[in-house]
Amino acid sequence: MPARVPNAPFFGFVVFAAWLVPALLSGFNTYMQARLDGRPPDWHGVLFTSIDWLLYAVLTPFVFSASRRFPLERPNLSRNISLHIIGALGTCVAWAALGTLLRMAIFPRTENATAQRLWLDLVSWLFITLPFGVGVYFALVGMQHAFLYFAQARERETQAAWLAAQLSEARLGALRMQLNPHFLFNSLNAITVLVRDHNTVAASRTLELLSDLLRQVLRTDESHETTLFRELEFLRRYLAIEQARFSDRLHPLIDIDPALARAAVPRFLLQPLVENALRHGIAHRAGAGLVQVSAERKHDQLVLTVRDDGPGLPAIPDTDSGVGLSNTRARLSALYGGNATLEVGNAEGSGVIATVRLPYHETENDKQDPRPDSR
Repeated sequence: MPARVPNAPFFGFVVFAAWLVPALLSGFNTYMQARLDGRPPDWHGVLFTSIDWLLYAVLTPFVFSASRRFPLERPNLSRNISLHIIGALGTCVAWAALGTLLRMAIFPRTENATAQRLWLDLVSWLFITLPFGVGVYFALVGMQHAFLYFAQARERETQAAWLAAQLSEARLGALRMQLNPHFLFNSLNAITVLVRDHNTVAASRTLELLSDLLRQVLRTDESHETTLFRELEFLRRYLAIEQARFSDRLHPLIDIDPALARAAVPRFLLQPLVENALRHGIAHRAGAGLVQVSAERKHDQLVLTVRDDGPGLPAIPDTDSGVGLSNTRARLSALYGGNATLEVGNAEGSGVIATVRLPYHETENDKQDPRPDSR
């Protein structure tokens, strides 16, 4: 059983203060009993009964030491119980011996105080203190074990919380690294289409946008949450890249209340949802298509929606889309537990709608991009 060694002066002060209470009460009891019997108080007796309790304060550190060294736990439970029984008896002998010496120092000596008389006083005092002394010994052992078990429980809780935080951090990092290559390949594919069509101006502009996005995506010193304002800045740059690929077929609409600009959201939350809307909505339409992003606050929740007006969910789920949505759900679970959800389904009329609900709170701890906005 591991145990922390307390600060010696402080520990000694606590032990003395704990035993001082029964010492004062015992002295007061002796004084009051004499007064109630109509006798003058015997101050020697008051002093003796008070100091006798403090003698166990001297023995208490040794009891705590024995408790730490021989804990009442397996696999040596039987042996340690036996050792504590011996320790309890030995402590009683020590307490009786100190009490006998204290009696000799306080009470006036008589002429017939022989060695035999002192021995009889010691044995008599031992039998008087034995029942209570054994009880006090095991009470102190129980207190020591309770303290140690409480300290161990706190340490286990702290360690478990630390491990959970480390696991969550590693899990979020892994999910984020799964997002980055997928996003990069889609962006490069858009640039490839522009280069193939000899649209060098649009290709150059798209490369600039991609450079801005990659610098933000690949930064490792950022937190997992950002403001909704910064998330929408990232999303607008991403949509600008996608508009270079879809040309006039993509009509994005971002409808966000400016009062929600400081709302905290997971970083890169909206991009995979918009990517799914492009894949299932715009890519399957011959004409122009709409991708709408909106946000609203409902009591203590922030509700984000991404909607397209395409043909709806495919009969056979897309593998890449399934992975992206699974990663998003996993990130939400790691950050907010069961307090955040992602639901994807067919919208009324046509298209697909993805709805994210997460606890509403605001944040200002977000690093600004050193470069100007490249929209």
